[in-house]
Parts: sequence; structure tokens; C-alpha cells
Amino acid sequence: ADCVRRCEEPRLGAVSRHRAAEEVRADFQRRVPYSYLQRAYIQLNKLEEAANAAHTFFMANPEHMEIQQDLENYKTMSGKVSLIDQEARQHMEDYSAGVRHYDREEYELAIELLERALKGYYSEDEDCQVMCEGPQRFEEHEYLDYKAGLYEAIAEHYMQVLACKHDCVRELATRSGRISPIENFLPLHYDYLQFAYYRVGDYVKALECAKSYLLFHPDDEDVLENAGYYEGLLEGTVDPATIKPRKEAKTLLRRHKLESHLLQAAAAGLGYAYTEPNYWNRYGARQDEHSVPSSISSEPEDGPRLSLTKKPMPKPDRELKEGGPLLYSDVKFVYNSQQLNGTQRVLLDNVISEEQCRELHRVASGIMLAGDGYRGKTSPHTPNERFEGATVLKALKYGYEGRVPLKSARLFYDISEKARRIVESYFLLNSTLYFSYTHLVCRTALSGQQERRNDLSHPIHADNCLLDPEANECWKEPPAYTFRDYSALLYMNADFEGGEFIFTEMDAKTVTASIKPKCGRMISFSSGGENPHGVKAVTKGQRCAVALWFTLDPLYRELERIQADEVIAMLDQQHLGPSEMNINPKDEL
Repeated sequence: ADCVRRCEEPRLGAVSRHRAAEEVRADFQRRVPYSYLQRAYIQLNKLEEAANAAHTFFMANPEHMEIQQDLENYKTMSGKVSLIDQEARQHMEDYSAGVRHYDREEYELAIELLERALKGYYSEDEDCQVMCEGPQRFEEHEYLDYKAGLYEAIAEHYMQVLACKHDCVRELATRSGRISPIENFLPLHYDYLQFAYYRVGDYVKALECAKSYLLFHPDDEDVLENAGYYEGLLEGTVDPATIKPRKEAKTLLRRHKLESHLLQAAAAGLGYAYTEPNYWNRYGARQDEHSVPSSISSEPEDGPRLSLTKKPMPKPDRELKEGGPLLYSDVKFVYNSQQLNGTQRVLLDNVISEEQCRELHRVASGIMLAGDGYRGKTSPHTPNERFEGATVLKALKYGYEGRVPLKSARLFYDISEKARRIVESYFLLNSTLYFSYTHLVCRTALSGQQERRNDLSHPIHADNCLLDPEANECWKEPPAYTFRDYSALLYMNADFEGGEFIFTEMDAKTVTASIKPKCGRMISFSSGGENPHGVKAVTKGQRCAVALWFTLDPLYRELERIQADEVIAMLDQQHLGPSEMNINPKDEL
């Protein structure tokens, strides 16, 4: 202990008696200091530094709408397009750059960067292991039901250090500020490299990397077949048996398995629960096209072919279907997923009539509040528009009190139920679809603020995960509404300028479909990272719609909707009846 202390103090200074509070640690984890730095740099008129600070904050907080708008403004003001993430992990930057070159079939550059990423990864792993040697916070791990003696205390401390070291695999695969790691991160380096080396004609390295990958996934049929193919190419020149997996991969995996064994033995001996995570999971929840090498498409017809295809996509919680009946004879089918260039998308017209649109618009003007649903922020997405909204329960309450016509308030309830039935039927869901949130919303262009607008009415996002365009990922973690499964937008008018609904790729830039709202038109889609979307700027007039989010999990049913159901039941008992609209479903078409 004295030796370690004498070694550390000249370099790190004396050990402090003070500890940063959890709130401070959390702020640094979410890069909150960069939000303050951004504002300070603006006061000093240092636009480039402000832009980089804002970008660094945004990388850990992609859901932050205001900082997203600030970034667009900085790019316009300073003319700076490329921004620097000042907390970037170099091994991750190299990995991402290597994958980009791989996708462009620039294999030599991909190899250089992926090899550098691997070298950086193992260096970071050493640092991570060393950092775990520090003090451990026992108060979070009070699994002993007795006061620990000397040996129990030593064992407890050692197991905390070991658990920390064991988790370095997850730590090194997790981008700064995020919670979820990139699935199968370390093995993927070898998966990309084995094919890249094949493409440049280095079959020895290709086989070496394939064997390294198989250490993690010995039953992967694609890579087993590739390894056999590489051995065939080397036959007569090199003995394939002399080509071994990389030493550093074998060492790390051996250590990792030993850590797991010790942790499980300790759990049994000390009496606490421990479940080994799947650190090398191949089939995670995110459908990322760049998570595995692309298939070979340029092999000669008469030559041997590799089965180096994409790995199977992650299995969703349910079987994805579409094309079910629309239930109502007046509803008109317009486009399906294929025609909208995506997955689980549908565009419909005539969901409600012109008269119902006008009536709904009238009730909206009587019940909407500025900033409703956004803690009173009148311009939550852009300073150039006013945002107003109202819920179903509020509409029924106002109708019951006579502040708006009850028939009109009931209409809002009825058409949202009609939309739910259509979505549930069209996507052929074999379980009930519940409301998770229902919101009547209007966006109004503010006069005098529309010149040279370069922002969106609603920035590109996904409905149940945090879209990270830089990483080409969508993180299904809080504060995202991870329980949402399907979304729908039912439009009420077309007498405005701008305001087109757009789908994009995960880069949040490449538009895959654009939809012009009009009365009775409804767009519906699955809520995950497969469907990033946003709204173009409303530059004149007011754009109104009923926004609907649905869940398949009854635990996350919309509370206000349950209360609204009770109000409707009460009204029916009083013989106040449904709104005068045809909501009876027709026989299946």
C-alpha cells in the first residue's frame, strides 16, 4: 500500500478526502459541463469553440431539441460543417471510420482503421482494468446478511473489483453518455477484417481473423464456412493449421471466462444473486445494417462463392406483418411500406370527412393550450412556430362543462378509437393495441420569423428510442418512450405552407418519403429506429393533426384514456350517445 501511494502521489497528487456527489458524477456522465461551456463561449463570441462544445454535449444527449437547433444555427453562422466531439473515444472513432470505408468497399483503408481500432481497444482495456483497482462503494452491494468479518470484507471488496473488471467489455463498447453498448462490438472487428483481408487477397490474415471471431462465436455457420474457404485457398502454400487466432483475443476471452467463473462461485459462497450478461450477443434489439459485413455480390459465376452474407436480423418481439383489412368502407389505401421506401408504414386517405375535419378544428380552437404536453413551452421544437395541444380527457371535460359542444368533444374520442382499430387491423397484430398517448396538436408559423429559416418544425427523431445519427444507432433507453410500438398522425387541414411529414434514413438527413398533409389523411408506422421522421418547417398558416402513439403492453396504457373511457361510459348511461359519425366497422373487405 505504501509503495502504491508513493507511486501515485507524485503523478496524481495527494489522495483527496472529498468525493464528488452522485449528481455531479451523473452530470459529467451526461456531459452537462459542455452545455455551460457552449453558453460561455457564445458570450465570448467564440463560435467555433461554442459549436464544438454544443456538439460534444449533443453526442450524449441526442434527444435534446434546443441544442440540436443551436447546432444548426452555429453551422449557419460560422460556416463550419464538421464538428469535433471533444470526449470521443479514439478506438470507437477508428471503428466507425473503418466501417464507413468498408461500406464504400475501400478495403485497404478499412483494414488500417479497424486494426488501429483493435489496438486502441486493447490499450483502453488495460486502462479500464487498472481503474477498477480503486475504492469500491459497498453501500450499493449490501448483500451480506451479517456484519462482515475480515475475510468476508476482503472477499466482498475483491468481488467488486472483479465485477468492475468483468464489465470493461461493456464499458469499452458503450459510447460516452449512452447506457447501452454496441452489440457484439469486439468480435465485429474481426468479422469485418476477415472479409476485408479476403478482398485484398491476404488469405492468411483473413483466416487468422475468421478464427479469432470464432473464439467468441464457435457455432457461427457463415464464418465457419468462410474459414473453410480460406483454408482451401491456402492449400499447397501454407498449412492452415499453423494459422492461429490472435493471441490478444485468446487472452482476453480466457480472462473473461475466468472472471465469470469466480463471480458465480462468489455469488454462491457469499449468498447473493449474480446473472452473467451475454456480452457477445449477436442478435440485439437494434436493426443496424452496418453491424455485419455485406454479402459478396461480385464473385465470378464460375468460381467458388462465399456464404458471407449478412447475419440474421434481430428477431423482433412479434412477427411483422401488414396488409390487413381497413375495416371502414370509406377509408382509402394510398401507399404501403414498399411504396414509402421503409418498414411497417402505411398511408391512408378519407379516414375522416371534410365536415369532421372542420368540426375537430373548431373544438381544437376552444380547448388547446400553448405548450400543452411540453411543460408549457410555447415553442418546444423551434422558436419560429407556436405549439398548442390538448388531450382527449380535456376535450370531454370541456364538453361536459358546456365550454365546447359535447358532440364535438366526443368526436375527438371517437376518431382516435377509429384510428386505433385501423392500425391494429392493418398491421395484423394478434394482440390488443392500447393507447399510450393521444394529442390534438397545432403548429402555427410566427409572422416575421420565417425569412431564411433552415430548421424543422419537428427535428428528426424516432418515437421509442434515442436517435444517434453519428453512430447510426437508435438507443432504446430512457428518456425515450421505449414502450411505444406504433404511431399514427391523422391530419385535419391543408391550408398552410410547408409542414410536410418526412421519413429519413438513420443519418437523419437522407429523406426516404415525404407526405403532404390534408384533411382525413393518416400516416401510421412502427415506432422504432427503423422509422426516423420529422416535420418540415411550417412557414405560413396553421397545421393541425391528431397525434397518436400506441403500445402492446397494457402496463403502459394512457391513464387519461382510461379516465376518458369512464367519462364516455357515464355519458352513455345518461343517453348522450356517440357523435354523429359512422364509426361502425364494415365487414372485412
